[in-house]
Amino acid sequence: MARLTRGQSQAQTRERILAVASDVVAQYGYEGASVERIAESAGYSKGAFYSNFASKDELLRELLRDYAGGVVDDFARALEGVEGPDEVIDAVARWSDERAAERKWGIIAIDFLRRAQRDGTFTEAHRDTFISQWRQVGAMLGARIFEGREHPMADEELGGIVMDMTFGGISVYLESRISTGGMLRHILQSFVATSRAVDPA
Repeated sequence: MARLTRGQSQAQTRERILAVASDVVAQYGYEGASVERIAESAGYSKGAFYSNFASKDELLRELLRDYAGGVVDDFARALEGVEGPDEVIDAVARWSDERAAERKWGIIAIDFLRRAQRDGTFTEAHRDTFISQWRQVGAMLGARIFEGREHPMADEELGGIVMDMTFGGISVYLESRISTGGMLRHILQSFVATSRAVDPA
């Protein structure tokens, strides 16, 4: 097997730390997920951590940015080959239930953003990471369920409803028959019905 170059080795270390960090933060919360704990869980020293990330905040920002982009790609895949508003809404409901079951990403995002606001370190970059995600999801969804009719809301509002219910809702933790997908199905069906009544095709 070929020996890794220094750059390849560092990239591998960085990816390993990122992969482990999400589980550590989800388990211990932002405050409990110390640099030492993250590095140790990944099998590295603090020095290895700091040779890849300037701080825990930088690591978390990268995690959330990468995950936000991944969610958009995953949402697009869930809608591939799906035609008609009812079928699209069903696909979104299934996607939401599957994503909500992961739980940890909602915990990470909310914990990190709450701390950033509390400490006064919340920036436009934090906001833009999520607004961009909402806008892209809303644009994809709106084009499919409203079928060229007037949208009742901005893309970021529609996407925000889907994302916030999927990742930020308390229903995820109740383990009841009430699912995020089921609630989204009712909401989106209502939006479509209203749009048809206002601007019949």
